[in-house]
Amino acid sequence: MSKTSWIVGINAVASALEHDVAHVREVLMENSGKNPRLSEIEKEALDCGIPVRKVNTQALEGISGGTRHQGVAARYEAAQLLDEKDLKGLIEAAEGKALVLVLDGVQDPHNLGACLRSAAAAGVTCVLIPKDKAVGVTATVRKTAAGAADRIALVQVTNLARALRELKDLGVWLYGLSGDAKASIYALDLKGNVGLVLGGEADGLRRLTGETCDQLVRIPMPGDMESLNVSVATGVALFEAVRQRGQA
Repeated sequence: MSKTSWIVGINAVASALEHDVAHVREVLMENSGKNPRLSEIEKEALDCGIPVRKVNTQALEGISGGTRHQGVAARYEAAQLLDEKDLKGLIEAAEGKALVLVLDGVQDPHNLGACLRSAAAAGVTCVLIPKDKAVGVTATVRKTAAGAADRIALVQVTNLARALRELKDLGVWLYGLSGDAKASIYALDLKGNVGLVLGGEADGLRRLTGETCDQLVRIPMPGDMESLNVSVATGVALFEAVRQRGQA
């Protein structure tokens, strides 16, 4: 099954045409667009046999829902998100080197998009997101992720705590990031089957999520800020794992 949605913005549409053209159904472009990158996108789409329609600014604004569209949008038939039943196959295929990112209730689409972009860059095995009390994969998420949303395995689960327990049963060691933890993330061994669990913008990890993790850790900060933005913390944590695994 697939789900039709809209991708907006130059980078997001260009990335979809480059990395997943099979799921792009049509491109809408502003009549008065004079950006040379729009011309490149139009040529790429037509070369791939994808229809290009010229529309007015109001039509693009209606599609984008407030996201900055930069004069272009694409109707995209995204593959359906994975769910809990897919976890076993994903972890087993990683052959003892799974790197899982779990996002517990991220509400801001820009933050989720940035997290997905970091996850794709770090070569994660999969990203887990809950169905409820969290932002979905919206047009803003896709634009911020710059194509990453369609290059990684996204697993959307109904019960996050249950999914975490399943990961543990599959041999994944779960580390939750918390500003109150005493242990440093830099003291961990992140070279095996590892899941990094981060909470939402307002309250961090929910109580049950934190209790389900094997250990809570923190990112040491010598400055006077209490915490990092979730997307920044995600990047720091993932690339510490990349460093340890010798993938940099």
